[in-house]
Amino acid sequence: MRTLSAENVVEYLRETGRLPADAAATVTPLAWGVSNIVLRIEPAGHRPLVVKQAQPQLRTRQEWFSRCERIYREADALRAWQTLLPPQAVPEVVFEDRPRYILGLEAIRSDHVVWKQRLLEGRLDHLVAHTLGQRMAAIHRGSWRRPDLLPGAEDWSVFEELRIDPFYRQLTRVYPELHRPIQEVIDDMAAHRLCLVHADFSPKNVLVHPQGITLVDFETAHYGDPAFDLGFFLSHLLLKSLLHPAQRRDWRALVDEFLEEYEGGMPAEYATGIWRRAVRHLAACLWARIDGKSPVEYLTAPPLREFVRRVARDWLSAPPASVHKAVAEFLSRQI
Repeated sequence: MRTLSAENVVEYLRETGRLPADAAATVTPLAWGVSNIVLRIEPAGHRPLVVKQAQPQLRTRQEWFSRCERIYREADALRAWQTLLPPQAVPEVVFEDRPRYILGLEAIRSDHVVWKQRLLEGRLDHLVAHTLGQRMAAIHRGSWRRPDLLPGAEDWSVFEELRIDPFYRQLTRVYPELHRPIQEVIDDMAAHRLCLVHADFSPKNVLVHPQGITLVDFETAHYGDPAFDLGFFLSHLLLKSLLHPAQRRDWRALVDEFLEEYEGGMPAEYATGIWRRAVRHLAACLWARIDGKSPVEYLTAPPLREFVRRVARDWLSAPPASVHKAVAEFLSRQI
């Protein structure tokens, strides 16, 4: 397989007829995650695009592999999400080169900001949280009992490779005593296949720009339990809050804004049981980002890491009654 790079991607686009033979272009590597090569191409006289190529081995310290065919799922998921969300909420698919595991996407404005960076700086935008609560609810509500919206959505192979194994099962390899509670979380998730799930709904995949907010990175999308999206996303917010202890009230308000919009967008009969399961996913995801295969890079202080382990262990054995209570407890505990 030809591996794309900043040095050869323009040549590839010319050879495949996607750029004129004499077209000049600037190329910028993008830091989207650890699993793909992602390049922004700005050709003179043509609209910019992003070219993404799946790689079999992820860029992590521990060995981590996933099938390159996941790029097919991403293309299908983008088309599915476009039927569920407002215009420009996700990038358009420009082209697919399936034999080479390459996807061409509409480029988001170059003046976008990755929301993760703002959160790490302690810059809390409540409108972003508000919008994301609405978007997640729209995805879950609009695809409820509709696996047909995404081809192959009930195949969890990539979800297993990129989430269940490196996050949840890895915890049981490091801490064998967690096998039973973690397996219960996995089994409960498998028993509640209810709607389309992004499974990488993370601040690093939220691009904020003057025209709004765009979600990216859909290769883990599947038909599953919406509680996973909630737990996964909230774990990112709570972990980043540890960097800004003086802003605890502001972080609480940010999370509450997201939860209020999500709850308001989900019919009551759909939400039954989601919150109980979401707390356990929150616990497992918090711990996995400390001791899983993809630990967060910004929590290096041993006291903070041990605090996360302690909270997660408590919640896996005796979860709080609701996500709201879990968030309040996390942000009020002494480290």
